[in-house]
Amino acid sequence: MVTPAPPTAHPLRTRSFRLLFIGRSLSMLGDSAIPAALTLAVYLATGSTGALALVLGCAMVPKLLLLPLGGVVGDRFNARTVALTTDLVRCATQLFVGAELLSGTPALWQIALAEAVGGAAGAFAMPTSAPLVRGTVDESGLLRANALMAVASGTARIGGPALAGALILTAGPGWAFVLDGASFAVSAALLYVIRVRHVPIPRRSLLGDLKGGWTEVRSRDWYWTSLIAHAVWNGAAAVLTTLGPALFLHGPGGKGSWVVLLQTGAVGLLVGSLVAGRVRPRRAVLAANLAGALYVLPLCLLAAHAPVAVSLTAYGIAMAGLGFLNPVWETAVQSAVPPQALARVTSYDWLLSLAAMPLGYTLAPLAASAWNTEAPLAAAGLLAGAACAGTALVPGVRRFGVPAAGGGAVRETGAPAGTTPAAG
Repeated sequence: MVTPAPPTAHPLRTRSFRLLFIGRSLSMLGDSAIPAALTLAVYLATGSTGALALVLGCAMVPKLLLLPLGGVVGDRFNARTVALTTDLVRCATQLFVGAELLSGTPALWQIALAEAVGGAAGAFAMPTSAPLVRGTVDESGLLRANALMAVASGTARIGGPALAGALILTAGPGWAFVLDGASFAVSAALLYVIRVRHVPIPRRSLLGDLKGGWTEVRSRDWYWTSLIAHAVWNGAAAVLTTLGPALFLHGPGGKGSWVVLLQTGAVGLLVGSLVAGRVRPRRAVLAANLAGALYVLPLCLLAAHAPVAVSLTAYGIAMAGLGFLNPVWETAVQSAVPPQALARVTSYDWLLSLAAMPLGYTLAPLAASAWNTEAPLAAAGLLAGAACAGTALVPGVRRFGVPAAGGGAVRETGAPAGTTPAAG
């Protein structure tokens, strides 16, 4: 199933990718400190969970609505230009929120508005992630480059909450936003001096561009079926996030075990990303999705009230599967999708993944009230496992990733290496 990756020039030896990696790593670290700071700051300022939900919704809704448009913009213009602009916008919004919190009299509507603007900017920034990597490294270095990005993300998930806690306890939550704003400023400065390859698309109407991106998605059975599986996975993760704390709070492990679970998951994510950078799956999409299917283990074990140590170990293994899935999947997409359609195609990936999470947040407490906490956890785990493993029934999933002659890039079913179906 998996062979060691052939020796290639390390992506960090390429100046453009090296600077991109540094900038993205800093912004991911700053971003990972925000959730804890935002929830605490809004709740302390208002004493209302409804107010917190309003602020979080203001950040999420514009992102969901504008993601397809963000994909079009990412393909029409150079991804570097779009990412630089959105970094500056998000720098301004985070510094504004930080200043509001540091003033001692923050206005809820101003924080909500700033988060809405930042969420809208995120809708244009997220589809540029794949084109930025694809435009700064050679084909042979894609997997290692994506693995490095995943390692940076995993490291940020470990260090970010600790950094947020230190700032909250010593200086106040406002400084976490100032730090995040500064990280976006540094990222924008680094983007300004790098070069990113760009393949422009023919000028068409907005509707035509959206249709062209969707045609790229539905023409690949391995892609759209995997998107459904990944959306189910994200929905299951939302169920665990919603019901997990209550399960641990009333269980033998107590609330401390919930914190340990999250940190174990972050370590597992990091380990999986490191493994992904050192191997080349012969069936890339199949291997990635089967790794995602491991998520069935912790959810079902938690629902069955397995010993805490067993559940923690299972969660670490499942998150290692996710750490492996992400860079392998991103490399497969970047290798197979034409560069001029990459931002639009990945925007649909983000859209389905993000939309599934609010659904999980909503359904989980309803199901727990109707039955019990264990039932939705087990159901979510089984659905995620079945959806990810079930993609093995799709011919394109099974056949995608046969190495090209000479051990080069992966190729799609029925397509000569280096070719892709025509855009619509």
